Amino acid sequence: MKTGGTNFWTSGAVPLIEPEFLSSILGAASDLALVVSAEGIILSVIVNHGADSFGNLEHWEGRAITEFLTQESVTMFQAAHDMYLAGQEPPRFIELNHTDNATWQYPVRYTFHRFGQDGAALLLGRDLRPIAETQQQLVQAQLALERGYEARREFDARYRVLLAQTREAALFIKLSTGRIDDVNEAASILLGSTDSAVIGTTLASHFENRTGAELMESLLNATLADQPEPIVVEASRSGAQITLVPHVFRAGGQRVMLCRLVTDKSAQEAALAALADRQESALVAATSDAILFLDGRGQILSVNEAFLDMIGAAHLSDVVGRSLAEHLARGQVDLGVLLENAKSAGQMRLYTTKILNEVGTKVSIEASATYLDHPKHPAIGLIIRDSSRLEPSRGKIGSPDADGQLPDPGRNVMDLVGTASLKEIVAETTDVVEKMCIETAVELTRNNRVAAAEMLGLSRQSLYVKLRKYGLLSKNG
Repeated sequence: MKTGGTNFWTSGAVPLIEPEFLSSILGAASDLALVVSAEGIILSVIVNHGADSFGNLEHWEGRAITEFLTQESVTMFQAAHDMYLAGQEPPRFIELNHTDNATWQYPVRYTFHRFGQDGAALLLGRDLRPIAETQQQLVQAQLALERGYEARREFDARYRVLLAQTREAALFIKLSTGRIDDVNEAASILLGSTDSAVIGTTLASHFENRTGAELMESLLNATLADQPEPIVVEASRSGAQITLVPHVFRAGGQRVMLCRLVTDKSAQEAALAALADRQESALVAATSDAILFLDGRGQILSVNEAFLDMIGAAHLSDVVGRSLAEHLARGQVDLGVLLENAKSAGQMRLYTTKILNEVGTKVSIEASATYLDHPKHPAIGLIIRDSSRLEPSRGKIGSPDADGQLPDPGRNVMDLVGTASLKEIVAETTDVVEKMCIETAVELTRNNRVAAAEMLGLSRQSLYVKLRKYGLLSKNG
């Protein structure tokens, strides 16, 4: 232990302890001990002989302590030192970062102790580098752990996507339990079940006339044989003939078997078709548009929940078996237009009408119809969408536009004012509107005069008269 040649420790400030013993005690009690004057000058430095990483600090003596502190530590030291000089108790611990010519830094935790030498302070410090290194190691370990979790999540996502998107049926079996641990949708469909119903069950429970122990032994023997015999089983639910192709590997300290389910092409296509049907059924059930299926006479075969919500029906039985005409504003006329167009042209893209709910309220709708050709059970599918929310934006016939101007028909009528009597103006505009309505009805019914007359509320003879009047008879004949 050295004091750098200073006589401070022999000045009699601590008369009961010999100087060489005092310095040894202070050195053993701390890693680094500093005596700092009231002016902040380092009077003496004692380094623990076991803390050789500090190096030689004799050049600190006689210089200000702030020369060997980082910028943020200077402020902390001055605040604590001012409290010490004012007779107040400084913080119990103060952590300062030392620097020496900006070549290295190290943290030290100091405690202030009063020293009977003109306001001098004794600072006993503990080297925090071992703690900092340990903390840094913990941070690095935590970061490595997070990277491992992230890699695990990414791997799991890849595994899930691959298992879901592959068309080949596959499942995983834990050999320790003999139960199915995971399965893809193609395999569950081939087994005639669902993923949740398959996971956790034994493989043999899904096949006819096979026991668990016998089937697992056959699969394990097949993985060991150079030319294994094919293991053919019959699914108990779907009845499909399936060939099992096993492969054993080790993961997480456990043996796992990957078992591929191979079928002929027709069975695989049937499984994929079943998957497509399941997806289509889910779409019909969950879509926000009303979807319903009719027979050739217009009677409802099935509907989705959106149609029940649209008409306010409580149960499916309230509408199935009834004619759709009961829910259309123009009844059989609307239904006839939809059925005729769907049967003759295969589809009807857009038809605007109103639908009646259970309490008699009319709701504007847009409907499209498609003829579903089936040799035994032909049907007509309808998609109905509520269009009442679009009516305000479409405006009303003859209402002013955004600039306050009437559309062309309205302006034409206004131009007649003053040139003809009111009776003549009304007669002329009535003919225009009547002709437009007849043309629209004939077009919607695809020139079905009977349906057009019923849609307009006219007799068939009156419709022919008006067609002849406006020169539409030969045009649509």
